[in-house]
Amino acid sequence: MCMLHIDPMTPPDDTETAFQQALERLLLPLAQLCLDRGHGFPLLAEAMKRALVAAAREAHSGAQASRDISRISTTTGLTRREVTRITHTPQAEAPARSSPATQVFTKWMGSRRLQDKDGHPKALPRQGKAPSFEELARSVTRDVHPRSLLEELCRLGLASFDPVTDTVTLERDSFVPSADQSRLLGFVGHNVGDHLSAAVANLAAGSGGEKPPHFEQAVFADGLSAESVAQLRGLVTEQWRGLMAALVPRLTEMIDADERAHQAGDPPPRRVRIGLYTFHAEAPAAAAPSSPDEPDPS
Repeated sequence: MCMLHIDPMTPPDDTETAFQQALERLLLPLAQLCLDRGHGFPLLAEAMKRALVAAAREAHSGAQASRDISRISTTTGLTRREVTRITHTPQAEAPARSSPATQVFTKWMGSRRLQDKDGHPKALPRQGKAPSFEELARSVTRDVHPRSLLEELCRLGLASFDPVTDTVTLERDSFVPSADQSRLLGFVGHNVGDHLSAAVANLAAGSGGEKPPHFEQAVFADGLSAESVAQLRGLVTEQWRGLMAALVPRLTEMIDADERAHQAGDPPPRRVRIGLYTFHAEAPAAAAPSSPDEPDPS
């Protein structure tokens, strides 16, 4: 029987079993990532230790600093020696910053002025008055030459340049630079990390009877053919283009307004990440009903 579902919000009866099952599902893709890159348990274990220490430190952020090691050891179950080692050899996390090339791509995708009547990004003349790639690049930054930004977009496979017509064309509808593994891994960490943080925060709020602080919903369905999945991807891509077209100009307005309002003080401290994703896989085979003549295996 094929069904369409909306994610249920009701908690399972056995929450501890449900927690362990959820943890295994979350760790499985991480384990696959490690194995694909030739790493085994030691790397994943070290990363988990560091994450536990960081989470424990954040949970006790207001407590007396002189007892940090003992407190973190008690909370995480790690030995004091391990906590001391991890604390004294921290791995600095690189801040999530968008490059000028990313900003050019995003503005090109989200600007209605740079779209055709169907909402697709226009091919732009390389030089000249707006709309041109040169003017688009300069609207983002004057610290990097437009030609350098064009070369970077082409290197990442996001755009192409036709020397015959002297035009630049976007080649993708999302910024996933497969040729740049470091940047791609950064996207995985930040995108999935923020999504998981939202889910965990909503779960914590729900257990206390509070309203979930983050928007997080999903629709899932089974009983689909490969052809239907391909059609669905096209539909989701169109929805994402519409969302980008609506969000990017509004976010730009908000950023500009907040910057003006905070000129005399510190910049606004909040950040936001908005995402949309699809995933498809083979559905698990249904278990065959046992014959009434078969002996009970127990």
